[in-house]
Amino acid sequence: MSPTPRPLGQQLAGLLKRKARQGMHTAVQRGWEWIQRHGEITPETPGRRRFAYLGEGVCIGFPVGAIYGEPWISIGDHTLVGTHVTISAGFVPGLDLGPDVIVKIGGSCSLGRGTHIVGHQSIEIGDDVFTGPNVYITDQNHTYADLDMPVGRQWPENNPVVIGSGCWIGTGAIILPGTRLGRNVAVAGGAVVRGEFPDHSVIGGVPAKILRSHTPEKGWQPPLRNQPLISLDELAALSVDGMEGLQLLQDKLRKSAPAPAPDPAHEEAS
Repeated sequence: MSPTPRPLGQQLAGLLKRKARQGMHTAVQRGWEWIQRHGEITPETPGRRRFAYLGEGVCIGFPVGAIYGEPWISIGDHTLVGTHVTISAGFVPGLDLGPDVIVKIGGSCSLGRGTHIVGHQSIEIGDDVFTGPNVYITDQNHTYADLDMPVGRQWPENNPVVIGSGCWIGTGAIILPGTRLGRNVAVAGGAVVRGEFPDHSVIGGVPAKILRSHTPEKGWQPPLRNQPLISLDELAALSVDGMEGLQLLQDKLRKSAPAPAPDPAHEEAS
């Protein structure tokens, strides 16, 4: 038996309800996009005067995380900061932290969503540093030497952090006080990093260790399994071309992908 059609009045009421829901959804999405766009912190917004330096082309996405101690924070030109990113200097807002910049972020960096950079003495991040989401970088830790006092109440210790230009820090990595990364160091996701690591190395683990490194005499050790898909010059040229360049890169990646293994069940059936 075919279902009994609803009365015309009910059909019209249902249609109006769907249209109203769609209209409300569109209004909310467009309103949120407007809020995000106008809530960003850039050199053109009034808040720029609070930072030690906020370079040309900088954009801090909205919603922002906890940002305070701005007079002791410097962010270089064309650096992009994702949403929900915390950048702080000092314990709380309003403290006098002295004459020197405490958190210095270089130019053309990209800080992933939910990253936390918490500085008390000195955190220096070079140019062209990229982080995945939820990276944590700090130059301060609690001590635990006093056996009779809770760790959280013991006086903390500071140790400066230096992250060299060109580094990539994977999702969820933790950079602890005293860390010094050379240039172009790749940090695996989830690594807990403390200590000094040389230029052109790959590190990972808990605690982080060198997994691969490069020397002019021996090249990469262990050797790389695959040749780079694209040279740095080609990548730079593609990035200038915007979406067209990204589409060309996507096409190259698709062509270079290994063919899927044949399905044994399909072969038997044929």
